[in-house]
Amino acid sequence: MSQTSPASSGGGAGPVSAESEVVDLCRDLIRIDTSNYGGNEGPGERAAAEYVAEKLAEVGLEPQVIESSPGRASTVARIAGEDPSRPALLIHGHTDVVPANADDWTHHPFSGEIADGCVWGRGAVDMKDMDAMTLAVVRERLRGGRRPPRDVVLAFLADEEAGGVYGARHLVDQHADLFEGVTEAIGEVGGFSFTVNENLRLYLIETAQKGMHWMRLTVDGTAGHGSMTNNDNAITELCEAVGRLGRHKFPVRVTKTVRSFLDELSDALGTELDPEDMEETLAKLGGIAKLIGATLQNTAAPTQLGAGYKVNVIPGQATAHVDGRFLPGHEEEFLADLDRLLGPRVRREDVHADKALETTFDGALVDAMQSSLRAEDPVARAVPYMLSGGTDAKSFDDLGIRCFGFAPLKLPPELDFAGMFHGVDERVPVDGLAFGTRVLDRFLDQC
Repeated sequence: MSQTSPASSGGGAGPVSAESEVVDLCRDLIRIDTSNYGGNEGPGERAAAEYVAEKLAEVGLEPQVIESSPGRASTVARIAGEDPSRPALLIHGHTDVVPANADDWTHHPFSGEIADGCVWGRGAVDMKDMDAMTLAVVRERLRGGRRPPRDVVLAFLADEEAGGVYGARHLVDQHADLFEGVTEAIGEVGGFSFTVNENLRLYLIETAQKGMHWMRLTVDGTAGHGSMTNNDNAITELCEAVGRLGRHKFPVRVTKTVRSFLDELSDALGTELDPEDMEETLAKLGGIAKLIGATLQNTAAPTQLGAGYKVNVIPGQATAHVDGRFLPGHEEEFLADLDRLLGPRVRREDVHADKALETTFDGALVDAMQSSLRAEDPVARAVPYMLSGGTDAKSFDDLGIRCFGFAPLKLPPELDFAGMFHGVDERVPVDGLAFGTRVLDRFLDQC
């Protein structure tokens, strides 16, 4: 991939600011249906990858569209920095989204409609908002000939919602040269605000994320006629095991990141948050309780069941799928607990597994996040937190890249931001998008 210097013009006549075009970019991306059903089902990300590539090419970059499988495409480009001797920064986002049923939504999930001060649609917060903010900021800077202090690699990725096999994982395994010299990265699910009071807004920076074991559980039994007594019924055995697992409360394990977050929040709220008393602690977290609650322990959520083909036939096999997530440093404990709960009759196999991540909340990049947020919001305080899910950072970590979640948004206190992820009526405030472009622009000046 060639390294291209910023162009002095492009993208239409007259000056165009990031704030003035970020909403349209977000709406355009939402209107491209990139629903990810797993495997090669669905429309794929090719149209979105080509859209992004066109927008980058308009301002003088030479983006590459890389297809790992028909329709499963990612776009990568590099911006030359002022000091090429410095390590590079990666800004990554994914263009795929989880599916949406239009009948459940107030506004069609692929319309990109603007209503009540928000852009509505699937991907509005996960994560075409950050894709749009990144595009808008980069386009404004390159039109004005403003280089970042160091090289910046942009990656708009396929398949994050299904583990990144056709996106980040493919690029890391097959095109690692695209990320040559990159030592740090920013991506999704971080940098959003949590209003404590009128004098304090916390901005949660993701410095850790749980690992995953998406698994299939299988029990073999004795097939037979449904009218007969059968003491070796696979469905009975599996359901009992899944019930034990689904009701189990894993022990609280407070990692460094979670301890730091609770300490910061305790100071902000003026009250102690005791992780051993989860009910009381989560009650004090308001709208972010959904995001934080699962970071206090390992979790295993049964999500699918399958068995049988006729009402009067006892099947010889039953299966279930479980979404398992483990805390950094606690994978072995998690797997041992699983096997104890499931028992010897249940065969467990991974459908997709990936590691947990945790880094420290310090360094020049963190300082740049803090100062860029504070410049746009004087009552901002950046704090570290752990994501209960996972992102493409897991793949980039294999290249030795230190990853953070930093997609800045200033949110109204009443918005259920956590509920937007994979939820119905996903939307992002228009003002939040404008705020994010200003913060990202300042961040790039300081990175």
